Amino acid sequence: MSLVRLRMDLAYDGGGFHGWARQPGLRTVQGCIEHALSLITGARKSDGEVSHSQVVWEPRLVVAGRTDTGVHASHQVAHLDIPEAVLEACRGHMGIDGVLALERRLRHLLPADIVLLGLRLAPIGFDARFSALERTYLYRVSQGGQPGDPRMRGYVLNLEGSLDLQAMNDAAAECIGLHDFGSFARPNPGGTTIRKVMAAHWDLVPTVNLFGVAPEQSAVGYLPPFMESGLTVFRIVADAFAHNMVRSLVAACIQVGLGRRSVQWFADKIAHPLREGSTGPIAARGLTLEQVAYPPDDQLAERAQAIRARRTL
Repeated sequence: MSLVRLRMDLAYDGGGFHGWARQPGLRTVQGCIEHALSLITGARKSDGEVSHSQVVWEPRLVVAGRTDTGVHASHQVAHLDIPEAVLEACRGHMGIDGVLALERRLRHLLPADIVLLGLRLAPIGFDARFSALERTYLYRVSQGGQPGDPRMRGYVLNLEGSLDLQAMNDAAAECIGLHDFGSFARPNPGGTTIRKVMAAHWDLVPTVNLFGVAPEQSAVGYLPPFMESGLTVFRIVADAFAHNMVRSLVAACIQVGLGRRSVQWFADKIAHPLREGSTGPIAARGLTLEQVAYPPDDQLAERAQAIRARRTL
């Protein structure tokens, strides 16, 4: 079969999923998308029976980063290799090309908590996982027992205590660079916990209104606040992340911010990678994959080849 590679850009609310990766008997993001693809292409009927009316093909997505149970994504990237004949058949009676036809059909079938941001032919050498330059995650916290916006309840961790942001940023600064994050993650089989972090910082979101205008310049009396006003947000950017790495780093930083652990303790965990009970992950709901960045098209294949190599320090 002659295959075509498609790039798929996605967003999803992770609260109703057991993570990204397909698992038998569990609702996952990958499982829902692949099931919809199977229905569209005729690989499976709605009752789950295999249809042999078309080319034998099972859709399998490759993703930029597997998110854990309950973790959200405002911009995730995956790729799909699909036979040309199957893609062409997606057109049906629509007078449009196969990619656009598949995009429209997929949007119609996906559940409300998954949004297809775009579907297009992938450039030569593109690999959603290995071609990526960096991933950006945000973790949102409402601290000090302050009541948060109830519309954000599935995306924010509510914390009773008040946090020392300076101490947390002193700790987060220890993450910058190439390190073995074995104290904060576990490797995949045959993998490693060595990662390169480009940015890691805690910030307090200022209280601003939805329209971004000064109250004295407003023609109306009430300016609704931005929903994230007053939240404490951790931003981390790395070339890749190991399993539970971000949530474990957040948990450790919060321990420092609450005064229960020292910055030196955090630094020692970076310097001496050892997974143990004090560095487990925090709740998933505050974490969102915000962006996956890729190099220019002519560097995609080279990047994919380089990142496949097993890392060492």
